[in-house]
Amino acid sequence: MVGFDGDDTLWRSEDYYRAAEKQYEEIIGRYIDLHDAGTLRHLLEVERRNLKVFGYGVKGMTLSMIEAAIELTDGRVTARDLQQVVEIGRATLQHPVELIDGIREAVSEIAAELPVVLVTKGDLFHREAKIASSGLVDLFPRIEIVSEKDPPTYARVLAEFGIDAAQFVMVGNSLRSDIEPVVRLGGWGVHIPYPITYGRTRTNMALAEAHPRVRSVDTATQLPQAVREIVTAVRNAG
Repeated sequence: MVGFDGDDTLWRSEDYYRAAEKQYEEIIGRYIDLHDAGTLRHLLEVERRNLKVFGYGVKGMTLSMIEAAIELTDGRVTARDLQQVVEIGRATLQHPVELIDGIREAVSEIAAELPVVLVTKGDLFHREAKIASSGLVDLFPRIEIVSEKDPPTYARVLAEFGIDAAQFVMVGNSLRSDIEPVVRLGGWGVHIPYPITYGRTRTNMALAEAHPRVRSVDTATQLPQAVREIVTAVRNAG
């Protein structure tokens, strides 16, 4: 079975988050010197400490933006500017779903040979809306929306499918979030880097792309061949 990540693997996402951060920075710049404040670094710190409460996604980002704005300005930020922050979040939630070049064809080719599953994390409503708008629903008989991607989560998903980790391949843009938990369970990964990576998942624990159970590709068109190479390796090992 082959699992696919959603954001920045199937469709573009981080670009919109970065655009939201820039707009946020413009608002905070009305109150403080951005060069001295480390505004976005502070925002990331607030997001990290709020993950267990708000989870991943735009809604959590927006709440963290509001909290960080109040902290950075010592409470001087106006209700009007906080409303603008809310509107940034609303616009980010409603951004169009733009597929990665060649991804539909790649998923379709892989799905013709092996069962596939979409494994994505974040806010349930937003995930469902993105998936519905992606035009990829017909390719995924099973979709898993999870709050975190870690070994226990992947182990649960695999147990529900009755599949051993050694026969599971995860495709994603983040080594830390998408690939490493599966590899730790004994599975395989195909890393397809995205130019921008969210700071929370930028650091990969101990895993390197050179790991023997990880393949790396540059474009979606290379995914089917990478998966076939893994299938061959699994069969030869068996």
